[in-house]
Amino acid sequence: MALGAEGTTSLGCPSWPEADVSGPGQDGGAVVQAVQAVHLELDAFLVCLNHTLSTEKEEVMGLCTGEVDTIRIVQIHSVIILRRSDKRKKDRVEISPEQLSAASTEAEKLAELTGRPMRVVGWYHSHPHITVWPSHVDVHTQAMYQMMDQGFVGLIFSCFIEDRNTKTGRVLYTCFQSIQAQRSSEYERIEIPIHIVPHITIGKVCLESAVELPKILCQEQDAYRRIHSLIHLDPVTKIHNGSVFTKNLCSQMSAVSRPLLQWLEDRLEQNQQHVQELQQEKQELLQELSSLE
Repeated sequence: MALGAEGTTSLGCPSWPEADVSGPGQDGGAVVQAVQAVHLELDAFLVCLNHTLSTEKEEVMGLCTGEVDTIRIVQIHSVIILRRSDKRKKDRVEISPEQLSAASTEAEKLAELTGRPMRVVGWYHSHPHITVWPSHVDVHTQAMYQMMDQGFVGLIFSCFIEDRNTKTGRVLYTCFQSIQAQRSSEYERIEIPIHIVPHITIGKVCLESAVELPKILCQEQDAYRRIHSLIHLDPVTKIHNGSVFTKNLCSQMSAVSRPLLQWLEDRLEQNQQHVQELQQEKQELLQELSSLE
């Protein structure tokens, strides 16, 4: 269960055929896939879950950084959480050119640090209370990104959905690309197999992204508050808007900041305990080595 999620949450991924050079489109015809599969590292997956479960009233989004290997498998190592630029459209998310440029710069820095060909390889967004499958807007948005990079992929996380039989929360996720329909000028989706790569530790970049989430959410709320605190508003409206702002901040601290802080403290305690165990093992090995001399 991800941080901030209430109740029991099960994770699932819709079924699809095994990765192949070609795959079935929505109309049943064979199409050429630019990407064979996507390998999403567990710590990046955790950040995506925390972000998508941070709010159920609007969609959120971010960018994926990684690399594409020689057999066309996209390796996603980390994610960059993006701030919503327009909160008026709760069911729409957009990536501004400035955000995409900043993410590309960040990927270049990671490439210099790791010595690997890191770049922006995809995007993700949430579908709260609705199906995991991409809408026609999502498909067209994905098609535009693929015009710049054929290996660009899209991830969708469908959250805050309750299973009618078990009465438990479910989080579904999928990965897709857009293709030109064979019998029309429209685009259609094609599912890309996605695999979660286990990780014992959490990477520095993913940890920084997780810590950055409460700050980004607070910035969004503050920007929304400033818009609704203009001087021409009457005092009662200003008091109401201020109360809503305070309520949202308290909800954010309860659902996101507090669980994140608790998780970090637990992680620190585990790391300190592991360090003590390693030091004790080191002393035992040194004693055993000295006894052999």
